Amino acid sequence: MADAPATRRSHRSRTAILTATTELIGEVPYAKLTVEAIAARAGVGKQTIYRWWPSKGAVVFEAMLESDTGPEGLALPDTGDIATDLRALLRGSVAALTEPRSEAFLRAMSVEIQQDAELAATYRERLLLPQRAAVTTRLAAAIEAGELRPDLDFELAIDLLLGPIQTRWSLGLGGLTPAYADAVLAATLRCLRA
Repeated sequence: MADAPATRRSHRSRTAILTATTELIGEVPYAKLTVEAIAARAGVGKQTIYRWWPSKGAVVFEAMLESDTGPEGLALPDTGDIATDLRALLRGSVAALTEPRSEAFLRAMSVEIQQDAELAATYRERLLLPQRAAVTTRLAAAIEAGELRPDLDFELAIDLLLGPIQTRWSLGLGGLTPAYADAVLAATLRCLRA
């Protein structure tokens, strides 16, 4: 039983680090966020952070996954109407990209995955690919129901749905509104319909 207090301390430290990271990501520009600042806010030593995470980006990614700004789940709703379900997906994407804390996490990740191949692989494996798989599952159900064309290329369809929103966000063009999401959906469905 000697390990129980150490385990509790480790859990408390981990929680404090992730909480501190979530707080700081909303307070300071990502370029100014440091492991030292996270450690100070969490009340731990810098070495404690590096014991669990290899980099600042890895800590931020873990905090993002554990925060309430992440995806609501990896399954898309299936109301029986693909347009309704994809509208919810695209409007949810716009909301996530324009909500300040969520956007701060996503901007940080877009910087880090360009510079850290290991983190980029983790990001793809733990977040991006499961999200795309969930969309593929919903598109496949729509094909079965006769709502979408049977020869649909799933990867291309997902890129058509999410690409315009992602591009507009990453270039800082603004105009990310529910109306824009609806316009992207209407244009994409013209290509995807049976």
